[in-house]
Amino acid sequence: MEDVPSGLAGHPDRLRWNSKYEAAPGLSPVHPLAERALALPMPDGGVLDLASGPSGSALLAAAAGRHVTAVDISEIALGRLGAQARRRGLGSLITLVQADLGGWRPEPPGYALVLCTGFWDRAVFGRAAGAVLPGGLLAWEAFTEDARRDRPRMPAEWCLAAGEPASLLPGGYTVLSQADDPATAKRHLLARRHSGPAR
Repeated sequence: MEDVPSGLAGHPDRLRWNSKYEAAPGLSPVHPLAERALALPMPDGGVLDLASGPSGSALLAAAAGRHVTAVDISEIALGRLGAQARRRGLGSLITLVQADLGGWRPEPPGYALVLCTGFWDRAVFGRAAGAVLPGGLLAWEAFTEDARRDRPRMPAEWCLAAGEPASLLPGGYTVLSQADDPATAKRHLLARRHSGPAR
């Protein structure tokens, strides 16, 4: 990743995450939620990894033969992911997209799995749910409001409210699981979009 989109050059989130990834070289481990989702039946189609970072989960999906679109604001994270994908012979299966998720839109026809394991924004979640193919999966994890006890400066809008994100799913989804991890103050959701018309 060499060419930073002009609108992102001074973006505070880009600068913050680049600094974080510079200080922590290596890949992010495969997320357990991604492992669980990738082990379930899914339709043909790609995987969308939102706020991917240098994602071990993206590499796992590509190793399973899925085309992966990894979206992140940090070119350092994406460059690291791309380099590792090439080393593993998976470069042709991973598309790297540097973007601010607030303005980025998924492209049709959609994805067999949409994954996000470290970011929360209600509007982005809504777009992500709409990008899942019939029969596909939506896998999400984010901080709950409990996280603000130990991190009082964390903005409330970065945290899941009670019942979220399952309560925000559009019609046509079945929740496979939604559970909290008190040790991390995070909640995960795994949901499947119905194969037929919305019910």
